[in-house]
Amino acid sequence: MTINYEHLLNYPIPEIRQTIRWQDTALYNFSIGLGQDPMDRKQLGFVYEPGLKAMPSMANVLGYPGFWLRNPDTGVDWTQVLHGEQSLILHKPLPAEGEIIGKSRISAIVDRGPGKGALLYNERVVVDAKTGEKLATLEGTTFARGDGGFGGPSGPVKKPHAEPERAPDRSVDLVTRPEQAIVYRLNGDHNPLHIDPDVAAKAGFKQPILHGLCTFGVVCHALMKALCDYDPARFGRMDLRFSSPVFPGETIRTEIWDEEGGAAFRARVVERDKVVVSNGLFRHP
Repeated sequence: MTINYEHLLNYPIPEIRQTIRWQDTALYNFSIGLGQDPMDRKQLGFVYEPGLKAMPSMANVLGYPGFWLRNPDTGVDWTQVLHGEQSLILHKPLPAEGEIIGKSRISAIVDRGPGKGALLYNERVVVDAKTGEKLATLEGTTFARGDGGFGGPSGPVKKPHAEPERAPDRSVDLVTRPEQAIVYRLNGDHNPLHIDPDVAAKAGFKQPILHGLCTFGVVCHALMKALCDYDPARFGRMDLRFSSPVFPGETIRTEIWDEEGGAAFRARVVERDKVVVSNGLFRHP
């Protein structure tokens, strides 16, 4: 089955209503690495229920409609999809408890041609279920490696934020845990690529890889530490490109360049000196 452009562009992605318990917030924060130092009081505020705070990147798992691209009627070869880019705009700090609604849609599809795959641009808006107030807007790009040449439009393609050519102004090293992908999937992303060695091998990996959005969360943690003093109210926007997968247990070094209104950033795995996140953009509110 191949992509039907009009069908996929208007695919009925379910609207998700979700109740957030403090346990869900603490689990998410723990799953991206918060709390590894039990004496770090600023991190403790994200895993301990008195005064519990939500990390901005938790928006990525709120109102999540599931791995709907796996449905046969999408026409997408789900075994060949990769998460290419992710953007998060935080309109206000997320609640540690409450009820939200996630509204998702495909905003654009780009056909790169036969043998070159397709780009699927998606958007999800997370709103407070009680007030209707917008909490976060999420935009992502999925690279469907096996689905080019279906006759769709060839552009436009999103332009990445430029990386400075000088040395970074600062860096933050955060260690991931060997079981981190197993924990992170409890947030609702059940793609077997991140837990099943056989599925990972078929995809060409030596072992299950860390979720791209878990890497996003680790980098968000680094930015919160370096630029926001762990205060979600100082976080406005974060955009990045996924350049290479991370294996659980590796150290992610986020390299940061100061810019007006925020920063540019990238991230690399220390053990392999491999860039895993590129063209990062951070802005304060």
